[in-house]
Amino acid sequence: MSQQAVGLVGLGVMGASLARNMARHGIRVVAYEQSADRSEQFIRAHGSEGELSTVPSPVDLVSALAPPRRVFVMVPAGAPVDAVIGALAPALAPGDSIADGGNSHYTDTIRRGAALEEQGILFLGVGVSGGERGALIGASLMPGGDPQAYELWRPVLEAIAARSSGGLCVTHVGTGGAGHFVKMVHNGLEYADMQLIAEAFDLLHRGLGYDYDKIAGILTDWNTRELESYLVGITARILRFPDTQGKYERLLDAVLDTAGQKGTGRWTTEAALALGVPVPTITAAVDARYLSAGKQARVFAEHAYARTPPAHTSVTPEDVEQALWAAKVCTYAQGFALIDVASAECGFGVRPAELARIWKAGCIIRARFLDRVQAACSSGRDLPNLLVSGEFRGEMAARLAALRNTVAAAALTGIPAPAMSASLSYFDAYTTGRLPANLIQAQRDYFGAHTYERVDTDGVFHTDWEAEPSA
Repeated sequence: MSQQAVGLVGLGVMGASLARNMARHGIRVVAYEQSADRSEQFIRAHGSEGELSTVPSPVDLVSALAPPRRVFVMVPAGAPVDAVIGALAPALAPGDSIADGGNSHYTDTIRRGAALEEQGILFLGVGVSGGERGALIGASLMPGGDPQAYELWRPVLEAIAARSSGGLCVTHVGTGGAGHFVKMVHNGLEYADMQLIAEAFDLLHRGLGYDYDKIAGILTDWNTRELESYLVGITARILRFPDTQGKYERLLDAVLDTAGQKGTGRWTTEAALALGVPVPTITAAVDARYLSAGKQARVFAEHAYARTPPAHTSVTPEDVEQALWAAKVCTYAQGFALIDVASAECGFGVRPAELARIWKAGCIIRARFLDRVQAACSSGRDLPNLLVSGEFRGEMAARLAALRNTVAAAALTGIPAPAMSASLSYFDAYTTGRLPANLIQAQRDYFGAHTYERVDTDGVFHTDWEAEPSA
């Protein structure tokens, strides 16, 4: 049997696309899908694209592969992944490998890797970004786990990865749950990027009164400069897309304003809280989606307060462009700081510059901006935060006035801009040498005797704040 054979479990949208991608690159794929109808439909539609076949059970899938066997799991995160691994593991032998390409929580990946290691089975948690199209024509891949497992999977992953000017968009991002942790943060950054663009759109549309065509033209122009990105590009296309099924001129007006989510943005915020790393822009983006979900309550509240359309603002499109860039820098500073802390705490061994490199193509957050992030992370200096990098410091300073003007304009006109506001507050707090946290610590000591430290003397102190101060 071919040593280039791979087993794949799960022929949903992403699994089917990855199977086709592998087959198109000369890899024999043996797939198992719980739904027999879906298996048949897949082979009927795509069986001619390469060596693609299906089997009726996980055990049959293992039997169809020659050792060392490689099985790629593409099922929903959580219990389904455990069920598939539970069905595969007894049939596998030491030296075989399982790769989980779903959006699993990184702590589950750590747990699964440790359990499989006891059986001699190698395990990878693979972050896969790029959606259905990326999975089919080239995705950004973030494999983490046993280095030996990565070497076993390397030919396959390199074959199906996207390619950019920086090379193949795949690398061994680290050990343990590193792959799924990095993918989780990637998704948190994706949430924030999308929210920031939505806020910029709202300011241009409701704040400046621009129609969709004019905004699409502005975004298209932005997409030729430093804000060039996949998300800015598709936003311009969305704004121009007609509604052919209903009464609206543009399809966007027919789309209900309740944003869905699959949980990875929330996981990013939860992980940041657990690790003590502030990610306020990502958190604001997650909160904005939760707020959007309460459509009925929002409509009621709008009427209760007799809210009127916002007055037009004097902020300029140039201000909004510069504000969007500055807010994006603050967001990525937060995300990369979170990855750095998690890597140190969990021993992942993540190389931040490599993350920026493999995100340049294939993934949803691909952008010209990542060249700057890669350069900043490759400087060789001990970089505590992207904000203090020479790659960003001067240009951030030059764009701060625009960010302040944009956030102020949003506040004064009643247009919500939670992510831009969070980015500005993060910058101001991070670049302030003395914060009012001294007052908070004094309050804690007052009501709970939690003690405090002094700026002029070593040691830990407690004060009886209700006593009369002695002269």
